[in-house]
Amino acid sequence: MGQAARAGSGRPFRLHWPGRPSVRQLRLGSGLLLFAYVLTHLLVHALGNVSLGALEAGLAVKVALWRTPPAVLLLYGALLIHLVLGLHAFYERRFYRVRPAETAQLLLGLAVPVLLLSHVVGTRLAWSLEGLDRGYPQVLYATWVAAPGQGMMQATGLVVAWLHGCFGLYFWLRLKRGFPRAAPWLLAGAVLVPVLALLGIVQGGRSVALLAADPAWRAQELGANHFGLKEQGERLSAIRRDLFSAYMTALGLVVLARGARTLAETRGGFVRIGYPDGRTVRVPRGSSVLEASRRGRIPHASVCGGRGRCSTCRIRVVDPERSRHLPEPERAERLVLERIGASPGIRLACQLRPAADLTVAPLFTPQARARSVPDTERAATGEERFVVVLFADLRGSTRFAEEHLPYDTVFVIGRFLGAVGRAVREAGGSVNQHLGDGLMAIFGLDRDPKHAARAALKAVDGIAAQVEQLNRMLAADLGERLRYGVGLHAGLAIVGELGDETESRFTVLGDTVNVAARLEGLTGPMRQVAIVSEAVYAAAGLAPGPLQELTLTGRAQPLRAHLIGAGAPAALQDG
Repeated sequence: MGQAARAGSGRPFRLHWPGRPSVRQLRLGSGLLLFAYVLTHLLVHALGNVSLGALEAGLAVKVALWRTPPAVLLLYGALLIHLVLGLHAFYERRFYRVRPAETAQLLLGLAVPVLLLSHVVGTRLAWSLEGLDRGYPQVLYATWVAAPGQGMMQATGLVVAWLHGCFGLYFWLRLKRGFPRAAPWLLAGAVLVPVLALLGIVQGGRSVALLAADPAWRAQELGANHFGLKEQGERLSAIRRDLFSAYMTALGLVVLARGARTLAETRGGFVRIGYPDGRTVRVPRGSSVLEASRRGRIPHASVCGGRGRCSTCRIRVVDPERSRHLPEPERAERLVLERIGASPGIRLACQLRPAADLTVAPLFTPQARARSVPDTERAATGEERFVVVLFADLRGSTRFAEEHLPYDTVFVIGRFLGAVGRAVREAGGSVNQHLGDGLMAIFGLDRDPKHAARAALKAVDGIAAQVEQLNRMLAADLGERLRYGVGLHAGLAIVGELGDETESRFTVLGDTVNVAARLEGLTGPMRQVAIVSEAVYAAAGLAPGPLQELTLTGRAQPLRAHLIGAGAPAALQDG
């Protein structure tokens, strides 16, 4: 996805169901169906902002969609599957390292049945088991007039269910193509839908409270055909108690199972996981290598969060003899290892649970986050200054995305951008924008033209060294080298804040920026690593070597530039 900002590459929003569905696919499929139901439920609630009649009309449409036998079967099946898998996830989760968003999603999901049980029994089961038809007038009377506390609980339950679904959608979509462009709209919808629904409930409740003052209305809308006889109410109350007891029992059993597992693992002994730097982590037998790393606070890459959906946590078992006695990879791990063409001895740290002491070497290390650069480079809005602009871009990212797992693609692109960014900052430049699988950097905001140009040329050589180091690290696992292109140009540009009153960005504009971008775009067709304009060498006071005239789109005059191939230095002799 990261490289899609300009090239539009990446994977589309679609589900894959090859053969027998996996646990993740079942969780995702059932979750999407339940989310669709909650969405229609909230959208109908939002019609309360129009009128009580609009609520009833929306309910009729919802009933037509969700009360057909196939829909009922799918809905109840999805509910059961998602509930069981949620309890299973709670059992499997080890909290060696807390991720707030994932933990919130899990806890919200576990709270949904408790909050919405009364609503489900009082509406859906009352209709299917007792034949009681309760529409909005009856539900709003019961929860707004008769028992406001129940109404608050149901409203809370709907919001909790919505938030749980939004977290799940985010974890699914965040690495999909086009998500950055869609994210603001999705966030707006995630906020507006529950807000409008709650406002609709308030307006509908007020309308029902006014109508309830009329005895004729009460006789018509609150009769036994809607609320049932005393024995029917008792049967529904018994069902409610039984379902609540069953859920709490299941939740309690999972908690007990977690405790029993911990006790069994402790009694079963411990294993020691060794790392190349000499550190050793002692964990209960049955823990994964990734869990050992987290427990020992050892940096360990895992872009997908340890779900077996990427290969960034992959490790090499140092002792070949031990690798032959390890548990065989299960389906999720086997599919990933086959996808990346892993050699013997390569395993996924999140899936491997060794039964004996083991020494491993993580193949990817997490990319360290650079501290924020002090904002000392601000210029007055609209100021014209001499700058050197550098564009760098990863080559073949579209093909790479098609051949690798999405998480791996994002991980590798992130490492490439990190390598280029380090080279730029070490040379004295500033990374101004990330552009999918590339970036734009600026030199000269706080230095004279000569030093800025020489720093930019130094950055070109630094990028070559950083990417070469990255290639050596990734060569055994990617099976190919990362290729890139750099365009460099110098001249006057408009420097300052660009944007509106709500959001603005510090950047540079002008022909200098456009030329640098076009030079970078020519590196691919011309099979060069970098193309540096003559203006950069002139500003640096260096002899550029052989120059070639290039015709750039939108420019009447050709531009003289120096072409740099693989292994050639950017900075030449003094002029």
